[in-house]
Amino acid sequence: MAILRSVNVGMPRDVLWQGRSVHTGIWKTPVDGPATVRRLNIDGDGQGDLGGHGGEQRAVFVYQLDSYTYWQRFLGRDDFTYGQFGENFTVDGLSDDDVCIGDRYRIGTALFEVTQPRVTCYRVGIRTDEPRMPALLVEHRRPGFYLRVLEEGEVRAGDEIVQVADGPERMTVAEIDGLLYRPGHPPDRIARALRIPALSPGWQGSFRAMISSPGGGNAGLTDVAPPPAWPGFRPLRVTAVESESSTIVSFRLADPDGGTVPPPQPGQFLTVRLEPGLIRSYSLSGPPDGPGYRISVKQEPHGAGSTYLHTRVHPGDLIDVAAPRGTFVLRPAPTPVLLISGGVGATPMLAMLHALAVQRSDREVWWLQAAHDAAERPFATESAALLASLPAARSHVYVSGTRLSAESLRMLEIPLDADAYLCGPPGFLTDVSAALVAIGLPADRVHTEIFGAHAALTPGITAPAQAPHPPAGEPGDGPEVSFARSGLTVPSANGSLLELAEACDVPVRWSCRIGVCHTCETGLLSGEVAYSTEPIDPPAEGNVLICSSRPTGPVVLDL
Repeated sequence: MAILRSVNVGMPRDVLWQGRSVHTGIWKTPVDGPATVRRLNIDGDGQGDLGGHGGEQRAVFVYQLDSYTYWQRFLGRDDFTYGQFGENFTVDGLSDDDVCIGDRYRIGTALFEVTQPRVTCYRVGIRTDEPRMPALLVEHRRPGFYLRVLEEGEVRAGDEIVQVADGPERMTVAEIDGLLYRPGHPPDRIARALRIPALSPGWQGSFRAMISSPGGGNAGLTDVAPPPAWPGFRPLRVTAVESESSTIVSFRLADPDGGTVPPPQPGQFLTVRLEPGLIRSYSLSGPPDGPGYRISVKQEPHGAGSTYLHTRVHPGDLIDVAAPRGTFVLRPAPTPVLLISGGVGATPMLAMLHALAVQRSDREVWWLQAAHDAAERPFATESAALLASLPAARSHVYVSGTRLSAESLRMLEIPLDADAYLCGPPGFLTDVSAALVAIGLPADRVHTEIFGAHAALTPGITAPAQAPHPPAGEPGDGPEVSFARSGLTVPSANGSLLELAEACDVPVRWSCRIGVCHTCETGLLSGEVAYSTEPIDPPAEGNVLICSSRPTGPVVLDL
């Protein structure tokens, strides 16, 4: 009979870690006497990061005494106390190799259902004073698991844990955890996991992504694109320079020897190296089946890359170009498609429109374009001709003074089963995304692309945004690292690529910091790296996990 040995709670607090303040609820302490378990929490408990912990599917976290004993022996420690792993219930029994997703248990007067393994993150490393712990939990098949509260009630230390129902498919917590985080991902096992109703929606979404993207990399943890068509940079010849408006110029690029170039996916971008240290990325704007590539570049005030292209690049010139990249691509589907752009954000939308025209698609296509004024609207003639070739196309253009609000979208009677693709300035993306969701379009059908660096994801840490800059202090003496989206090239030091980016205030995304979660997975546009800790599941070809890698020579990152 399994026994509840300790009930642990704690409210979020700010703790100092590596000179930064981390907001976290992982510090839990035992409760004396009964504790009331509610649908979302135990009284007196809270989570600091509701994106990764807490909520109905993760109301109670469980960890086992057997794993405590294992880690004390493995790490040579004897200082662990109840709640050390952030768990609400410390239990005797219920191992991760025995408990199955969907199992139901009666504890005290409350009823629970197992929903998912723990989502490992760096904070368990802080709490245990062992930075490797996020990876160790996965490698050693001891993640622990979450419970959903089916019936609220009271629990206390010493209560028996009585199993009242078996989960369908009989897939254990350890197996489900390994399906997501470890290499292999057998499709038949993933399909079986998706038949478990109790499995949390987040994990179901990850497994569905794996099924629909069976190539390299881990599509369950991050968006995965096909491998780049060539490594690093290669020279392409500028075959034409064409004005699209008073501020936007298109550059056509082709193989210098007259050969064909690998076709891009509609929506992808090219990265160009204009001179040492001057590296920029621009969306492709031409058809996917053309003899070459086309990028369309807006002249930005004080923009070094756009100024160079507008003033110094001419037909016949050679430019170093990295292969088409990006996961913001038009996905095949029978559903309606919304192509929504602001300003020069029309460039990837135009590539998608070209692709639909080449396919002679019968999808319902909506072209919604916002421009400063009619004279500054780029690609007007080209987009009109493409739309005219599609049997179910609609076009709405918004000039300065009008905007794409929820009210205006509702008046258009936008189909709510559509897939929406948005590109434009950050404020435009935020407003239009919110408007689409407000009228009823599911958030997972709204796909966005932003020019420049993506928004940072630093769970538990809030820092004022600053422009990227060289790191403080003496420059490093390691290989140069170029952050393409941030327009910064600096010598590296002794730390990881993630630590270098943080020192430069380059926006980064991470969670585990030890090569498990793939949140930090980034395009490696050129160069090679070495891992200080080998990833549990390698990144997709052409990508790198910046949390645990260092450059072995000059590298260019899509950051």
